[in-house]
Amino acid sequence: MPVCEPLLAWYDAVRRDLPWRHTRDPYRIWLSEIMLQQTRTETVKAYYARFLTLFPTVADLARAPQEQVLKAWEGLGYYSRARNLQKAAQAVMESHGGAFPASYEGLLSLPGVGPYTAGAVGSIAFGLRVPAVDGNVYRVASRFYGVREDVGRPDVQRRIRERVTADLPAERPGDYNQALMELGATLCHPGEPDCASCPWHDLCDAAGEGDAALLPVHEKKRPPRRVDVAVCLLTRESRVLVTRREERLLGGLYVFWIMEDETRPERAEVLLREAGFPCRFTGELGQARHVFTHRIWEMQLWHFSLENEPSPQALEACGGRMVSGVELRALPLPTAMRAAAQAAQALLQRPSSPAQNG
Repeated sequence: MPVCEPLLAWYDAVRRDLPWRHTRDPYRIWLSEIMLQQTRTETVKAYYARFLTLFPTVADLARAPQEQVLKAWEGLGYYSRARNLQKAAQAVMESHGGAFPASYEGLLSLPGVGPYTAGAVGSIAFGLRVPAVDGNVYRVASRFYGVREDVGRPDVQRRIRERVTADLPAERPGDYNQALMELGATLCHPGEPDCASCPWHDLCDAAGEGDAALLPVHEKKRPPRRVDVAVCLLTRESRVLVTRREERLLGGLYVFWIMEDETRPERAEVLLREAGFPCRFTGELGQARHVFTHRIWEMQLWHFSLENEPSPQALEACGGRMVSGVELRALPLPTAMRAAAQAAQALLQRPSSPAQNG
C-alpha cells in the first residue's frame, strides 16, 4: 500500500477547517503561507481576514503604500515577511502580467519565496508534484523515515526532501503536503508525539523503534545575545519623536530613538544633543524586554524633554517625525515598542507635563 493512502484518508477525516483551505487562488494561498511562517495558526486567522479586506487582490497589495502594509502586519513580527510580500506582489504585476507564475521555478523567483513556500503554493494552487518541507515536515519525516542525524545539516535536509518527493502522489500532491503539515501540527508534535492516534503508526520507523520523542536530532544552538537598549522618548508640545528604521532588524517600522549598549541617561542626553536634538533628561519610565531570534533587547525607557522644535535637517538625518498620540497609533510600530508606545501615550496625555510645556 502506498504510504500516501492512510495519510490522505486520515487528512480527509480530521483536517481542520481553515479559511485558506477553501480556495485555490494562489494569492490567498501564498498570503497564508507567508503569514504562517513562525506564527500560530489561531493568530493568523484574524490577520488573514483583515489583510484580505484591505488588500483583496495582488494588485491592491502591489500598489498600497508600504506604511499601510506594515501597519496591517503589526503584531505578526518578522517584518521582512511583509516587505517581501509587497515586493513579490509588485513582481507578479510587473513581470508576470498580474498572474502568479504556475511553475515551481517561477514561484521561487519571487522575493521572499523559498523552496517551502514555492512547494506549498505550487502543489496546492497548481497541482504541481513538488514537496513543501518546513520545520513540521522535517520533524514528521525524520521520525517516519528514521533519520537520526542533525536535521540542520544541508545534506540531511536534502535527503529528507528526496524521500518526501519520492512518496508524493501524482494525484492530490497539495493535499498530501497539507496532510504532512497537519500531522506535524496535531499529532506528531515536538516532544512526545501521539503515536497511538497516528495514521502512520504501523509504518513509522521511530514508532517501531520507540524513539520518536528523541527525533529530530538538533545540534544545540547558541542562545540569543543580551543587548542593553535605551529607548528614548523625546517630547515637545504634545508630540513625540519617532524614527523610521532603515536597519534590517525592524526595517521600515517606526520606533522611538534607540541606543544599543547605552546604560547612562546623561550620556544619552549628550549624544542626542550632538545629533541635533537639544533636550534634558526628565526621568525613567520603566523597563521592557523583547526576545528576537538572535538577540534579547533589555530596554530602559527614558523620557527627554526637547528644549526647542527639532530642525528639519536633524529630522531628515534620522528619518524622524514629531507625531501626536493619534498619529502615533496610526503608524506601524513593532511589538518591541509596545511598552514604550504606552508610556509615550501616557506622557502625551499629561496636561501639565514637560511633554506639554517642552
